[in-house]
Amino acid sequence: MRAHRGRTAIAAAALALAAPLAACGAGGESADSGGTASGKGGFTVGLLFSQIVQTRWETFDKPLIEKKLKELCEDCALEYANAEGDVATQQQQVDTLINKGVKVLILSAVNFRSMAPSVQRAHDAGIPVVAYDGLVEGPVSGYVSFDNERVGKLQGEALLKALGDKADEGQIVMMNGPQTSPTNISFKRGALSVLKGKVKIGQTYDIQGWRQETAHADMGRAIAALGADSIDGVYAANDGLAAGVIAALKSAGIEPLPPVTGQDADLAAVRRIIRGEQYMSVYKPFKAEADAAADMAVALGRGETLDNIARTTVDTLTTEDIPAVLLDPIPVTVGNIKDTVVKDDVYTIGQICTPQLESACKKAGLTH
Repeated sequence: MRAHRGRTAIAAAALALAAPLAACGAGGESADSGGTASGKGGFTVGLLFSQIVQTRWETFDKPLIEKKLKELCEDCALEYANAEGDVATQQQQVDTLINKGVKVLILSAVNFRSMAPSVQRAHDAGIPVVAYDGLVEGPVSGYVSFDNERVGKLQGEALLKALGDKADEGQIVMMNGPQTSPTNISFKRGALSVLKGKVKIGQTYDIQGWRQETAHADMGRAIAALGADSIDGVYAANDGLAAGVIAALKSAGIEPLPPVTGQDADLAAVRRIIRGEQYMSVYKPFKAEADAAADMAVALGRGETLDNIARTTVDTLTTEDIPAVLLDPIPVTVGNIKDTVVKDDVYTIGQICTPQLESACKKAGLTH
């Protein structure tokens, strides 16, 4: 029997916010097919990612999806492209894949509302769309992501823990991602649900395009406005923003650095955590997300339901009861690096512990 399905509703007010990100370029490639798909036949799956600002997409998500796809369907092929932040480019990429006759499309949308007509075109062509890591409007057939509000809560809780007694009289700066998708809105909402009323929020910025240089400049403005001695912590929504924030704090001569949060457990962020420059990050097990997306794509490509894959549903303004897999994010601090990203083979100790970090890695228990 099918497990009970819950529902996660996406607030209409959040879905009303949308704006395209800055235009860049595009790239694409295709994987050759081979072998036999357990007698069920192969087909082509389209994979479209939104941007390359975050290193995880091309370093982890794409190869993991490709690997799982081959495990499930040896004769299946992957057609891949990255829109690099440009809506028009991604719309054209969808049209190209429709014309190529892909059977299923996995889509990480540049902009959740602007891509709705493309999702509709795919649907009209009989191509199911799996929304990956963030929702998109239109007739979506499946959704795979993390509990994004939980991500924000974990960040907020970690920041309050780091502040300790300073929280009551303290002041923080918030560096959010662009508020153009339900995912980013959920990060911010989750963080505010923990931080609001517990600590003063001196300045808030929504960083378009998740740009590190913008976070650096805005942090400089926050320091000028609030004073170098008046910033007790920084909520940074991801590791790229954290990098810009920390660089600005160091440029201003602020020492010791206040606690700074992050997300994605980038290798550079893990090293900053070991150095004591960044307090935490949020690890989102990429393999589990990639595997679930490939599972959905193969099931949909074979005309099967998602009943045995999705255990809950989500809604958008255009579509209700979208079968969904919502995974659990994991906070990463200096004390659990070995039990998270190292244990899951995301990074080796050798990759993390450069010669410059030898002493810090010993102190963290990563080396002897």
